[in-house]
Amino acid sequence: MKQFLITYRFTNGSEEAWHQEINRFIAAIDSDPELHGKISYTALKSSKGPEYYHLAVPVDEEATKLLGSKDFFKHYTEQTELVSGGSVEVIPLEVVAATK
Repeated sequence: MKQFLITYRFTNGSEEAWHQEINRFIAAIDSDPELHGKISYTALKSSKGPEYYHLAVPVDEEATKLLGSKDFFKHYTEQTELVSGGSVEVIPLEVVAATK
């Protein structure tokens, strides 16, 4: 199962408004009947600066494709590009080992 680490530096806009946008995105995933329970999404912010780290964990490739087809995902991706000044990096990760 692939996981995705999304990293960027917040450079544009209001952080409070951005946090509300993140919460709307997560709520959209949770309330979507096709995606509910199929994607875990965690948004983190560095306590030392404007760096953000988001971890997306889909249950399978189909969940990833389904998320990518949603209008709310496209909107969120555009907003992420705006607040970061285009500095978004998406890093696919593979689990080597983990606790249970």
